[in-house]
This record gives sequence, structure tokens and C-alpha cells, in this order.
Amino acid sequence: MAEEGALAVGGRAGEGEARRMDSMEEVLGEVNNSLNQLGEEYPEQMKAFGSFMHTAEKEGALPHKTKELISIALSVATHCRWCIAYHVKKALESGATEEEIMETCFVAAFMGGGPSLMYTQLVVKAIDDFGGERR
Repeated sequence: MAEEGALAVGGRAGEGEARRMDSMEEVLGEVNNSLNQLGEEYPEQMKAFGSFMHTAEKEGALPHKTKELISIALSVATHCRWCIAYHVKKALESGATEEEIMETCFVAAFMGGGPSLMYTQLVVKAIDDFGGERR
């Protein structure tokens, strides 16, 4: 594990410059500041996004902790350090263990994900094709 303030190489895939590795508390602060600023400048869009996020993350067929682990995997796969900070904190608050979080990261690394909303149609099709139950 890197020490706070240690030099890190890279960032997003394809970047090779060295940079200081911020503490994840600082990164989380960036997330909160950014979301607050966007909320002030684009209240309608951010309200809609917040409602969508709340609905997607609430308890349902999957427990909230599982949803946070999924969010970590997607954050890792899409190289979003801000998302990683946010969702690791939320996963820990939901009772996830280090072992669960790290196993999640290895699955993300294996798959190399790049999910987007458009791929959801393929998931729905697969559920239909394989006879899964849908509402």
C-alpha cells in the first residue's frame, strides 16, 4: 500500500507522468466540493442524478453493501479515483470487510470492465433469452 504523499506513476490508462498520490480523504473532499458546485450551477440535473443514485443504491434484491462492492468494481475498471474514494467509504460504512473489497478489486481487474448504460440492454436480453424471471 502506498504511503500518503508517495509518488505514483500514471493515473488513467495511458498516462505515464509521475504525480503525488493524494490521500483518499482529500479525494473525497474533491468529490464533495465538485458535487456541491455542480448542484449550485445545475440544480435540476443534479437533483435528478441524486434521485437516480438513491434509487439504485437502496436495499432491494441486492443488499446495499453488495451494491457498494459493485460500485467499487466499476470504479476500479473505469479508473475513477473519485468514485473509488466515495464507494470504498460507503462500502466500509455498510459493513464490507477489506477482504471483500480486495476480492472485488481483483474481479474488476480480471474483467477490465467498461460498462455503460447502453450495455444494460444486453443484460436484459440475456435474462430474457436464458429464461430468468423478470417483473
